[in-house]
Amino acid sequence: MEGFGCASLRMRRRRSSSGAAGLLWPLLGACLWASVVGYKPVIIVHGLFDSSGDFINLQRFINESHPGTNVTVIDLFDRGASLEPMWKQVEGFKAAIYPIMQNAADGVHFICYSQGGLVCRGILSTLSDHNVHSFISLSSPQAGQYGDTDYLKYLFPQFVKSNLYHVCYTALGQMISICNYWNDPHHRDLYVNSSDYLALLNSERPNPNSTEWKKNFLKIKKLVLIGGPDDGVITPWQSSQFGFYDDNETVVEMQHQDLYLRDVFGLKTLAARGDLILCSVPGVQHVWWHSNKTVFHTCMEKWLV
Repeated sequence: MEGFGCASLRMRRRRSSSGAAGLLWPLLGACLWASVVGYKPVIIVHGLFDSSGDFINLQRFINESHPGTNVTVIDLFDRGASLEPMWKQVEGFKAAIYPIMQNAADGVHFICYSQGGLVCRGILSTLSDHNVHSFISLSSPQAGQYGDTDYLKYLFPQFVKSNLYHVCYTALGQMISICNYWNDPHHRDLYVNSSDYLALLNSERPNPNSTEWKKNFLKIKKLVLIGGPDDGVITPWQSSQFGFYDDNETVVEMQHQDLYLRDVFGLKTLAARGDLILCSVPGVQHVWWHSNKTVFHTCMEKWLV
C-alpha cells in the first residue's frame, strides 16, 4: 500500500537535517490542524492495468486541499493482475481496506477509479460494518461496458463488441474481470444469466443477498458519480452515472433505468436523501481523470472532509 499523510511527514522529520526539517514544520503544523479539523482517511482503489504509483497527483491534490489527510492507495491487483475475477479482487481489497476502516473511528472516504469503482461497490455491498462516508466513483462503468475501445482490441484482438459475448458469457470468460461487467444490450438474457458479478450487484437476476446488500450499500453518506462525454473508454460514458444502452444502442439515463426506478440497491433512496451527486466534466480522456486538478476541485474536494 502506498500512503501519504502525517505519519510519512513525521518519518521525514526524524530523518531530515536541521535546515530541511525547518521546512517541514509548517507541514507538521498542518497535520496538527488536520487532526483538529478531523479530515477522514481517504482510500483509493485503482482500475484496469493501473498501479498505486499512478495516483501521485491525486494524492497531492488531496493533501494540498486538506493538509494532513491520510491517503492510502491500495497496492493490489496491479497491471495484468487487474484481470483477475472481480469477486477475487473484492475479497483481496476488502482484506487490505478493513484494518484502515477499523482504525478510523469517524469513518473513511473511497475514491475508486474505473474498474475500481465496481470493486468498491462489491465491497460496500458485502461488508456489513463498513464506515465509508463519501463513495466517489471516478469514471467507472457502473452500468457495464459495451464498446470497441483500445482496451478491448488489446485484450481480445480477434473480437469486436458485437461478438465478444461468445467469450464473456462463458465460464472461462467470467474468469476475466472485464467480462464480469461486459453488458451486451443485444444479448440481454445471456448477460443476466451469465454475469457472475454485475448482474448480481444490480439484482438483475434473483439474488438471495439483495436485501442485505442494499442495506449495506445505503450506509454510505454520499455517492458521487463522475464522468464525461470525452472519456473515450467507458462506453457509453453515461455508464459512469448508471446510464446505459437499450437494445437500439440509445442511451437511457439513470433516472429511467429499471434498477433506479425499482430502487434495487438504493440509487433512488440516495437521490431522495439528497446524497446522490452527478458530476459531468467534458474534455477529459479516461486516463487523465485522477490527474486533472479541475476534476478534483469541481467534483471531489468538498466530499473529502
